[in-house]
Amino acid sequence: MSEKTQESNRIKFWTPLRAVGTVISVGLLLALGLSNCNSNDPPSTANRSPVTTGVNPGLVTLPSAILEAENKAATGGQIKLANYSGKVVLLNLWATWCGPCRMETPELVKLHKEFQSRGVEMIGLSTEDPDASAQSVAEFVREYEVDYQIGWAKREVAQVLMQGRTSIPQSFIIARDGRILRRFIGFRPDTTPGQIKEALEQALSEKG
Repeated sequence: MSEKTQESNRIKFWTPLRAVGTVISVGLLLALGLSNCNSNDPPSTANRSPVTTGVNPGLVTLPSAILEAENKAATGGQIKLANYSGKVVLLNLWATWCGPCRMETPELVKLHKEFQSRGVEMIGLSTEDPDASAQSVAEFVREYEVDYQIGWAKREVAQVLMQGRTSIPQSFIIARDGRILRRFIGFRPDTTPGQIKEALEQALSEKG
């Protein structure tokens, strides 16, 4: 086959419709790839599994060992989940290097401003090493103007919460009586904020 014939075939293959379809397909793949990261991966590696939400997070309530665990706080001291008993809590697992976590944080800040006056407590626990990531977490808090409690999840706390699903971000909506109402794995800007808001409204509507 001559070079002229090969070139003609290539031109015929890349029709406008086929080119547009390829661009759309690549865009969808990128969107899926940005939905979540794997907390066990290095910062540059993303997990391309889809975002999932559900009313059955694998845990019905948090075990006492997890409630009493002392997670290091970014401002000093400890974050103990047991101290939030009787309150509606949004617990978020994240990391500074995780792209979807960075996309989600501004939405969490907005939700905190909206629901804080109604008694909702928000806690963000990084899955990173607290010593190695101290500076990056501090910079993250400043960059995104995070005004809710930030710290690091102890390894056993993260393991129990994740139940083998290591993708981040993960958010847990915890009712006043300690039940886990919803679990969100991953983040999609078009759907996740609204779903989290709906879950918070549900938790607030229940009597403790």
